[in-house]
Amino acid sequence: MAARTGFSGTTVGRAPGYVQANVYILPETHAADFASFCKRNPEACPLLARSEPGRYLMPGLGRGIDIRRDLPAYHVHENGSERPAPDIIELWRPDLVAFAIGCWLGAEGALADMGIQMRHRTLRRQGGLYRTNRHARPSGPFQGPLVVSMRPFRSEDLARVVAITEGMPLSHGAPVHIGDAARLGIDDLAQAHWGDPVLPEAGETAVYWPCGLTALAAIQNAGLPFFISHAPGAMLVTDLKETFRPCPSFALPSNSTIAAHCSF
Repeated sequence: MAARTGFSGTTVGRAPGYVQANVYILPETHAADFASFCKRNPEACPLLARSEPGRYLMPGLGRGIDIRRDLPAYHVHENGSERPAPDIIELWRPDLVAFAIGCWLGAEGALADMGIQMRHRTLRRQGGLYRTNRHARPSGPFQGPLVVSMRPFRSEDLARVVAITEGMPLSHGAPVHIGDAARLGIDDLAQAHWGDPVLPEAGETAVYWPCGLTALAAIQNAGLPFFISHAPGAMLVTDLKETFRPCPSFALPSNSTIAAHCSF
């Protein structure tokens, strides 16, 4: 509702505990191949919902959600260039198909509930997003690198961070890498491809998760003449609650508010 009535900022730290989504809107001619790409790369592209062609309401994500106006900001990609847009009502076409892909920001509520400090959240920053030397599994014209997000955590919290996020598949699940960025082919963490980096300080370690921008890189590589995406960090906040499924070795404290809606 805030996005619908004019909020245009990022959704970092907003609506903790609710699933947030990357949004990609493509012509129907490419929808089947893109859906297959998501299925082949479930950690980076956990598919939450897919609309029917021309349908802009997505009731599976929340009551009354209108994909044309309920994101804080959009990017319109046309013939290799992109431009921002506050909504896409005038751009909607009967052949467009919307895809909602899970986002790491949905995990923040669970981490906060467990007392995990998140410096990127305190700073209201998304964190850095990076292309890696790993490749996503291709489908049709969609192919490209695995994109990861990086956020620093206190070294003593790493085991809990891994255990918590491992049980949150709609928000990309467990980290794909911890530590040395060079192992992922990242030369300089200060030079992110997207987002605003928050670099590790003394006593902190860089942690990397698969990112939904893996899909954006694949769409760009496919050379589509027209598609629409969310603006960086301006995600769709859904009505879905992120379900935390702890691994067998992870014990929840009895006073945790997460415990009220865990799946075991």
